[in-house]
Amino acid sequence: MANTKYIFVTGGVTSSLGKGIIAASLAKLLQARGYRTTIQKLDPYINVDPGTLNPYEHGECYVTDDGAETDLDLGHYERFLNVPTSQANNVTTGRIYQSVIEKERRGEFLGKTVQVVPHITNEIKERIQILGNSGNYDIVITEIGGTVGDIESLPYIEAVRQLLWELGENNGIVIHLTLVPYLSAAGELKTKPTQHSVKTLMESGIKADILVCRTEHELSEELRHKLALFCNVKREAVIQSIDAKTIYDVPNLMLQEGLDSVVLKKLALVEEDKPDLSRWNKFLTKLQNPKNEVNIGLVGKYVELQDSYKSILEAFIHAGAENEIKVNVKSIHSEYITEKAIAEDFKNLDGILVAPGFGDRGIEGKIRAVQYAREHNVPFLGICLGMQMAVIEFARNVLGLESANSTEMNPKTASPVINLMEEQKNIEDKGGTMRLGAWECELKEGSKVHDIYGKSMILERHRHRYEFNNDYKEKIETAGLIATGLNPKTGLVEIVELPSHPWFVGVQYHPEYKSTVANPHPLFVAFVKAAFMHSEKKQNATLA
Repeated sequence: MANTKYIFVTGGVTSSLGKGIIAASLAKLLQARGYRTTIQKLDPYINVDPGTLNPYEHGECYVTDDGAETDLDLGHYERFLNVPTSQANNVTTGRIYQSVIEKERRGEFLGKTVQVVPHITNEIKERIQILGNSGNYDIVITEIGGTVGDIESLPYIEAVRQLLWELGENNGIVIHLTLVPYLSAAGELKTKPTQHSVKTLMESGIKADILVCRTEHELSEELRHKLALFCNVKREAVIQSIDAKTIYDVPNLMLQEGLDSVVLKKLALVEEDKPDLSRWNKFLTKLQNPKNEVNIGLVGKYVELQDSYKSILEAFIHAGAENEIKVNVKSIHSEYITEKAIAEDFKNLDGILVAPGFGDRGIEGKIRAVQYAREHNVPFLGICLGMQMAVIEFARNVLGLESANSTEMNPKTASPVINLMEEQKNIEDKGGTMRLGAWECELKEGSKVHDIYGKSMILERHRHRYEFNNDYKEKIETAGLIATGLNPKTGLVEIVELPSHPWFVGVQYHPEYKSTVANPHPLFVAFVKAAFMHSEKKQNATLA
């Protein structure tokens, strides 16, 4: 296909309607029809990236292979499409302004007054088209963060208006996601918020081509006709997006509504056979018909907001479906884990995952959780900080190094089993300065992880600045906690295992970032399987 086509997804009425899921679902349908499709996210906040944001602010920070710290929606894009994203897939206002200001300082604008229009909007248009100009994609879907009418979104909306004009007929369309609320007092759905939202979009010079209406109740034919008439779209372009049991149902729901067909027609693209969703639906069948279930404790300090651990929760869904097991995730706040309560709180768990994080709040609770898993032979998976807590717990309670700690938590600890990486010691800036992106890891022959991955060299994504201190490696391994994964270039420890334990693995990287519907992450698949075996063992012991 000669020219890349562009689809812009905007949102109205309220935030959190699920633009990312709609964009990912549409991309899945187009991909399943044979079109090379990718998605990017434009975020209107002034942070250069979400790397310095507290998870309570914006959910988890998702990391790509090339080391970009990005919005969590990119996780949805990868999980649905099974195609890696990159820095080009996430653009923030902060990055746009930073780039324009750097160009101004270099004198690239030849003394011109630098303004939002045309300089900021030109930069936005350039970023939107990077993926399209690569020659790798037939269709680029661009999700615009925020809600139409927000001050911070205006430069993006103006850039889209200009780009639609420049692209010409049938090369770019706008999908507007909006809310059709149900008023229980009146007993009916209301279209007025959608009408106002579309009007606000039109005031910025953009006409919505397709309406996707989020609703809790079915849209009647009469109501669809009314929306089409007053929002100036064709009747077939009024798409219902009703609440679903799982986000993975949405592609099929959009297929039933004909979203992909309308999109292809408006972009003047060939609509041949229906999309091939056989593999997707096989996953859904397993997900919706589990044969067994397990209870896994997710120990973290941001558990009040589920989006803080979004990729972990989704990885459990993928791994659960692969094993035909329903994974019941019990969120446990590490700050409130006490020695008194732990036996009661953990007694029904079949597995324990200690989650990533930063800072010293709640770490003693994480260490207690690791100790419980180790001493009670409960399957354990530690991710990033969770792996580091496993090393600290082992050093304290097995090696007898009572002061063992990370220099992140206690810079003056006498036993710094986790220490700041040498190249990090003189870095002052927080943003984008950690060990980020995909790094190699060589697996030890005969280890549990080698069996799980089925190969000797893996590539996994990182996001951290503290590491296992190799000065303690020999002492820790002699006591029984073995380093079974090392970075071949730096010698840094990536994985630790406890061979004397049924299933005890800590990883310095983030396996959850690479788990997709098509390729559930092998570590999560093995962990869920181990949790089920532990559950079976407990039941057999009870019956005996």
